[in-house]
Amino acid sequence: MLRLPFVLLANLLIGLRLLLGLPFRLMAVRQRPTWVRFRLTGNLPYRPRPGPRFRLGGTPVEPATVASLEDFGRALRTLAADPKVEGILLELENLTLADARRDALLTLISDFQAAGKRVVSWSVMVDTSAYPILGAADEVLLAPMGRVDLVGFAAEATVLGEAFGRVGIHAHFARRGDYKTAPELFTDGTVSDVQRQTLETFLDERYAVLVDAIARDRGKTPEEARALIDAGPYSAKRALEAGLVDGLVHEADLGAHLGLESKKKAAHDDETPVPTFSAYLATQPFPPVRWRRLRRKPRLAVVDVAGIIVPGSGGSGRFAAADTVVKALRQAARDPRSKAVVLAVASPGGSALASEQMLEAVKRVAKQKPVIAYVDKVCASGGYMAAIGAKEIWSAPHAVVGSIGIFQGKFEYGDLLDKLGVRSTTVTRGQNAAFGSGSRGFTPHERAALEREVEEGYQTFLELVAQARGRTKEEIHQLAEGRVYSGLRAKDAGLVDRIGGFEEVCRYAMDEARVSSEDFEIHRFGRGARSRLSLLKLLAAAAHPTSYAFCTTAWGLWGFGTTEPID
Repeated sequence: MLRLPFVLLANLLIGLRLLLGLPFRLMAVRQRPTWVRFRLTGNLPYRPRPGPRFRLGGTPVEPATVASLEDFGRALRTLAADPKVEGILLELENLTLADARRDALLTLISDFQAAGKRVVSWSVMVDTSAYPILGAADEVLLAPMGRVDLVGFAAEATVLGEAFGRVGIHAHFARRGDYKTAPELFTDGTVSDVQRQTLETFLDERYAVLVDAIARDRGKTPEEARALIDAGPYSAKRALEAGLVDGLVHEADLGAHLGLESKKKAAHDDETPVPTFSAYLATQPFPPVRWRRLRRKPRLAVVDVAGIIVPGSGGSGRFAAADTVVKALRQAARDPRSKAVVLAVASPGGSALASEQMLEAVKRVAKQKPVIAYVDKVCASGGYMAAIGAKEIWSAPHAVVGSIGIFQGKFEYGDLLDKLGVRSTTVTRGQNAAFGSGSRGFTPHERAALEREVEEGYQTFLELVAQARGRTKEEIHQLAEGRVYSGLRAKDAGLVDRIGGFEEVCRYAMDEARVSSEDFEIHRFGRGARSRLSLLKLLAAAAHPTSYAFCTTAWGLWGFGTTEPID
């Protein structure tokens, strides 16, 4: 009941503001724009990122900038319902969308076009990843000085074994699984055939999607689309000649190109700006209003597993600390408003101990509320172990999934110490007492213990996955040994349940909780200060007594090395 007077007061103020602005909006009705401009930049989050209510100082945000995919979708639905609106202008600037978010953005654009509206896109420069967004428009424009860096995709595998040897560091690892290539980053002097084959598989899938997009959007055959990619990059003139864009227009001339006229244009000003969505709302007598609700919306909890999995607690983003994630899961379970949980996994794995801690915590929450795991980039090794505790696993089509395997080892830096003039003597009691010593490698007895522990860990991993996926250990073993899959191939292999986007997962989770998925809010648990990535932490995580990890650090493949939280 304490909420009632505050809700009534808030709605009264909203209504008063709406009423006071009505005369001005009525006067502006005749100036309602027929075209609306949006600026797409960066890696758009699914939902608006939390921020300060009042911003003092700092760089101002360009008014047309889209804050999130949710905001953009809401705006497009409003414009699609207005018969006076002809279309939208999309300005692309440094757009760096992950695959799943690009697919979600393309769906929003396609739905708007299906409502009979036009989409015109414009940019100064786009790369291979952003071109499908530019090309999805009904009319594609480029600045006369612009570029289309359409060149295809490249993957670069890295190994450090020889470099480490030159400075006196030697990596000693045992692994279970021929496809568990993570230790190769530290041990090998050349890229293995398995690494190369895995990279080529992902490149083939991604390249096929690009070819299909160009062929569909630009009216080309697949062979012509591949020829266009091979002829890149393009200057603006060559892009126009090749049919990758439909026209070259300066930014100041975009309004005139769309047929807009400025009624208050100064005599010395020949620019006709394209209105923003905020300007459009100012011409609506009764614009969409978010009234405060007496009863709060049902809540969906989102818990991130983002970064290399490590024991203990700490920041988010680069490292997923077990204690932090477990605490967040417990908070989500206790929260009475949270009806379901989405476990947002963006992790290549890490410590076996920490991964199993997370798995047990996920299982406990899943006994109380529906838990759905979702991956839009990487859900590998220990990250996949955490995900299998959920009721279902959803994946973006081209995310990295799997890498069921294990490795364990240490770094020997005795030669480096010798070069530096550092001398040490190790005295032990017990044959394996210096198992973790970095001053020397493994003795035969220690190596046998290492191999035994790695095998035991691998069998445990197989058992846990088999139980979760309703399969036998033998069946999982045929899919495991460190093999990695795209989301689509993981679905065919039975390692994930569904292919979809973040918003679809959220709605499905609420449906599973028997709560309306039409209107709910998302609350993130465990999002804290971000920890910095350091080589020391990376090496320590990779050499943890037992590690379930897929080493994205060794891949330069469309940003798969990034493990940003899903937001």
